Amino acid sequence: MRVHTREKPFGCDDCGKRFIDQSHLKLHMTVHTGEKPFGCDDCGKRFSEQGSLKRHKIVHTGEKPFGCDDCGKIFTDQTSLKRHMRVHTGEKPFGCDDCGKIFTDQTSLKRHKVVHTGEKPFGCDDCGKRFTEQKRLKRHMRVHTGEKPHGCDDCGKRFNRQSSLKIHMRIHTGEKPFGCDDCGKRFNRQSSLKIHMRIHTGEKPFGCDDCGKRFSVQASLKTHVKIHTGEKPFGCDDCGKRFNRQSSLKIHMRIHTGEKPFGCDDCGKRFSVQANLKTHMRVHAREKPHGCDDCGKIFNRQSNLKTHMKMHTGEKPFGCDDCGKRFKRQSSLKIHMKVHT
Repeated sequence: MRVHTREKPFGCDDCGKRFIDQSHLKLHMTVHTGEKPFGCDDCGKRFSEQGSLKRHKIVHTGEKPFGCDDCGKIFTDQTSLKRHMRVHTGEKPFGCDDCGKIFTDQTSLKRHKVVHTGEKPFGCDDCGKRFTEQKRLKRHMRVHTGEKPHGCDDCGKRFNRQSSLKIHMRIHTGEKPFGCDDCGKRFNRQSSLKIHMRIHTGEKPFGCDDCGKRFSVQASLKTHVKIHTGEKPFGCDDCGKRFNRQSSLKIHMRIHTGEKPFGCDDCGKRFSVQANLKTHMRVHAREKPHGCDDCGKIFNRQSNLKTHMKMHTGEKPFGCDDCGKRFKRQSSLKIHMKVHT
C-alpha cells in the first residue's frame, strides 16, 4: 500500500533519503559504505547490486537480446532499448524545472541542470580547473598526460579528441561541409566559416588598446601589437634578420632557398611572393577576352569563365549518387566521393 500512499518510513542516517521498505534502504546504504558484494567471475569487477552484475556479464558474452523494430539496432538491456526508442518517437519525458527544456533521458537532464546551478564537481589535481562532467575532466587530463588516443589512418597524426580527428580527416577527404551563403566559399570547420563571414559583415571584434585599430581575427591583433612593442620573435638562421610574424620569415627564407612557389599559368614565370605574381598577371590581362559581367574577373578561356559563373549563380550540376550532395565542379565531386569509399 505504501506505493499508493507514497509513505517512506525507512530513512538513511547519512543523507536523509527515504525509502518504502527496508530492502531498498539496505541497497542504498552500499553507496555510503562502498560495499560491493556481487563479483564478476570473468574479470573480478564488483557491484553493489545483483542487477548491475547481471547487466555487466553481457560485456563478456556479447549478447544483445533487445532489438529495435524500427531500425534494427540491438541493445544489451531493456532500459537502453527503451531510451533508444525515444529517437523514433520523439518522446522527451524529462523536463528542467528552471527553464522548461526537455530531454530524452535523466542523465542528459542532470548534465543540463549544472547550467543553472553553476556546479562543477570534478576538479583537475594538476591545474585546479573544474568541470561539470567526469568525461570532460578525463578529456582535459590528456593536456597534462600528453595522451592522444585517436590516430589518423592516412598520415598517422594523433589527437586527444575524437572530434579533432574528425575535422582533421577532412584534409584527406577534401570534405568542406560548411558553406558561405554570400559567396559560396566552403570550409572544413565551422569556426573557419564564422571567421570568413566577417569579410561580408565587416565585423572586427578584436581591438588594439594602443591605437584602436580593429581586426576580424585574434591572431591578426596579436601580430599587430608587436608593432607597438617592437617585438620580433622570428629570426632568420642564415642572415640574422628578424621579423614580427612567422609568415614574413617564411617569405624571407625564399631569398636563401630560391623557392618560387607561385607560377603564372600563361607564361610559366615563377615568383617567391603571391603579390608579385598578381602584379605580373596584368601583363597578360589584355590576352584574356572572357570577362565576368558580375565581378569583372577575366579569363583566357570560355570554359574557365563558365566554371567561375557558378559562384554567382549557385549552380551545382554535379551530384553524388550515394548521398545526393551537389557540387559546382566535377573535381570537387571526385574528392567528395572518397568519403564513401
